[in-house]
Amino acid sequence: MDFDHSPRAQALQQQLETFMQTYLLPHNAAWHQAVQQGDYPPPFLEDLKALAREEGLWNLFLPGLREDEPGTRLGNLDYAPLAEAMGQLHWAAEVFNCSAPDTGNMELLHRFATSAQRTQWLTPLLHGTIRSAFAMSEPDVASSDPTNLQTTVRREGDDLVLNGRKWFITGVAHPHCRLMIVMARNAPDHSAAAETRHHQHSMVLVPLDTPGVDVVRNISVVHHHAPEGHGEIVFRQVRVPADHLLGGWGEGFAMAQARLGPGRVHHCMRTIGQCELALALATERALERRTFGKYLADYANVQEWIALSRIEIDQARLLVLRCAWLLDHPERTEPAALRAQVAAIKVVAAGLQTRVVERAMQIFGAMGLSPDTPLAQFWTWGRALHLLDGPDEVHLRSVARHELERARARMGASSAYFTTPEQMRTPPHLR
Repeated sequence: MDFDHSPRAQALQQQLETFMQTYLLPHNAAWHQAVQQGDYPPPFLEDLKALAREEGLWNLFLPGLREDEPGTRLGNLDYAPLAEAMGQLHWAAEVFNCSAPDTGNMELLHRFATSAQRTQWLTPLLHGTIRSAFAMSEPDVASSDPTNLQTTVRREGDDLVLNGRKWFITGVAHPHCRLMIVMARNAPDHSAAAETRHHQHSMVLVPLDTPGVDVVRNISVVHHHAPEGHGEIVFRQVRVPADHLLGGWGEGFAMAQARLGPGRVHHCMRTIGQCELALALATERALERRTFGKYLADYANVQEWIALSRIEIDQARLLVLRCAWLLDHPERTEPAALRAQVAAIKVVAAGLQTRVVERAMQIFGAMGLSPDTPLAQFWTWGRALHLLDGPDEVHLRSVARHELERARARMGASSAYFTTPEQMRTPPHLR
């Protein structure tokens, strides 16, 4: 495996970091001030987006883009360092048209949309003239098992009719949000056989202004209010034409799984970028802050925090880059192993962020709790990552299942390393 980024990706990384230093960071205070005043998105954002596109820093994440579609066509491994850089400034991704959930939605539309759907929705998303949302999780069921979802879609003549409730739907409060991709259960298939449980859901393209769509509220996350929103939405007899079905009837679960891999790499690399910034802030604070006659950097426990953070960040990055490489080379591994890798990086990234950011907050003291640094926001997002895209426990279960399947396939082979007699080390069911 070669985790080196291509010369083109390295040049783009340098170009993006320079762009952020030159244009984005000088606007950071103005961005926060505008949002606090209810002016979102800030008026200068469109100018920054236009400049980013002129410089070729646009749609950096879709390797399958056609020649007539704007973007850079980077693979997962080459996009990873760019996502890491963007992660250090939470509103940066929108400038480069690389925001979640738009990235995943564009990938879905790119892979499964009809020609008409591409023209209506994919083209404006690729050009950054609209935003979108992905409506999957629900308040009344354990959404970590997507087969639990209760929002229904039924065929009625030439229409599709949806009913249900979704929540923590990222991006739905953005003023430019025009489209939701809704994951819904096919009605009336509630009694379908267990072997078809992964074929009972479909994805439907629902314009946000469709009658019956009610955005109830923008839910705060650990008291942090995101202007783009984590919305709660009710669908009451929402009626759209039958040609708003994305992909095939009953293929929603498979399409959702196909969306996960690259999106996880994006999330995890943005997390690593935030952890790198948290560590940089913490080390500088430790060198300038004195307590009891010594700099914080002189205390053994602070040195240990710094060392552990550096080690853990580098470990996590290598694991995520390995996963990105495997996604770029799916022929080099089995699908089950790749799914386990995708699950593993999500668990590692969430734990990394909460640990590294919490150490940095402790070094900063009370300032770390304030909005004066990005640490409190980073910690909030890290805590949310333990639940978003499925709780840690579900992903750990996926990794364990894969490891146990590998053990079943080689059952008994490891016993050759025992020093006890053959009859004592052979499992009873194999004797």
